[in-house]
Amino acid sequence: MPRGRYRMGEADFARVVNQAIARIPAELRACLDNIVITVQDRPSADLLADLGLEPDEPLFGVYLGVPLTERSAMAPPLYPDTIHIFKEELEDWCVSREELLEEIESTVVHEIADLFGFTDERSRELFEMVM
Repeated sequence: MPRGRYRMGEADFARVVNQAIARIPAELRACLDNIVITVQDRPSADLLADLGLEPDEPLFGVYLGVPLTERSAMAPPLYPDTIHIFKEELEDWCVSREELLEEIESTVVHEIADLFGFTDERSRELFEMVM
């Protein structure tokens, strides 16, 4: 259920996503070359169903792929992994610009941490480094 409705222009939103990516430590950022990071309005009903979520459950972002910790050099992925950041979902949740900025950055960091197969503790460490 929506809490807020703070809206941000598409270019401004994309800029914030790119700034969050730029704050990721360089040694990790170097591994993002074959990762597609997109901004979409909302997740599809099919994606929510695939993730076991109800249609009204908020989803701010998702990493789709095989975490680096689970990859095999003998069987590399056929397609690039993808991170989707859901603009309207984030906007619907946030009541202020400051909250939206923090949630965008938090979501980007969380999804990148999923790519690396980080534990929750390591994800928090990455978030603290970025923020």
